[in-house]
Amino acid sequence: MTQPFGLTRRHALLAGACAPLVVARPTPTLAKAPQQGAALPQFSRFMLGAFEVTTLLAATRAVDNPHTIFGLNASEEEFAAASRTAFLPTDMAQFFFTPTLVNTGAALILFDTGTDPAGITAALSAAGYAPGDVDMVVLTHMHPDHIGGMATEGAPTFPNAGYAAGAIEHNHWSGAANELFDKNVRPFAARTAMLADGGTVAPGITAVSAFGHTPGHLAFMVENGGKALMITADTANHPVWSLARPDWEVKFDADKPAAAAARSKIFGMIASERIPFVGYHMPFPATGFVEAEGDGFRYVPSSYQLMLG
Repeated sequence: MTQPFGLTRRHALLAGACAPLVVARPTPTLAKAPQQGAALPQFSRFMLGAFEVTTLLAATRAVDNPHTIFGLNASEEEFAAASRTAFLPTDMAQFFFTPTLVNTGAALILFDTGTDPAGITAALSAAGYAPGDVDMVVLTHMHPDHIGGMATEGAPTFPNAGYAAGAIEHNHWSGAANELFDKNVRPFAARTAMLADGGTVAPGITAVSAFGHTPGHLAFMVENGGKALMITADTANHPVWSLARPDWEVKFDADKPAAAAARSKIFGMIASERIPFVGYHMPFPATGFVEAEGDGFRYVPSSYQLMLG
């Protein structure tokens, strides 16, 4: 039946719900408290066996026109349809930058350093740590939003830390004449352990090749006490536009076919083994699961599963 005067079902329901409340009563004095604005926590913590894992929100920002970044090989209609199905706008997206901290009990290991030193140090402080507490900094790759917090005014942000990075990745950027790499990473080369696929950062933490986003991009498998977690870094950078459509090209992927193959490989394994993952650019707290769905994956954000140990 057509609703009169443009009355929608939602309006009708709300009107019905409110009708019993229309009674005479004194007007209360309003507190007029100021609005505080949207906010997110800066860290989230859970146990993985005897390991303590903390995701750190080092930065977040809104980005216009996400179709210029994701789905470069998808039509406007395809991009709009995928977005509509997931209740996402097509004109704007929110980006998150989430380093991960693993406390093994023997070492405090930080994966990536955010966009700048202020963001990562603030997130560490919120989580109860100081930069000097970090024993090892592991770089998944050398993009600016991962190495931006390595140095503070020319000095190491993490003064007591050693470093680890992929050998292929480090070699590539060493010859690339990149200003930020030269300032933030190259000075620590003598203190940097070079990793290959299968290399060990610490007992229970293993490098996994996920090349394509950059030439030597690495993910990391974290295992302890019969539990497992994959730190996927930038293997997939969006829960819909990368995971649901792993074949969609991403602007920042250096080798787009290789990056798509890495998404299918890494998340195919995660889905098959039903293990959680941390995605650097996933909506904070950046933890979740995936299941295979068609040619891609359905993202299932973690709720309380990781709290149960």
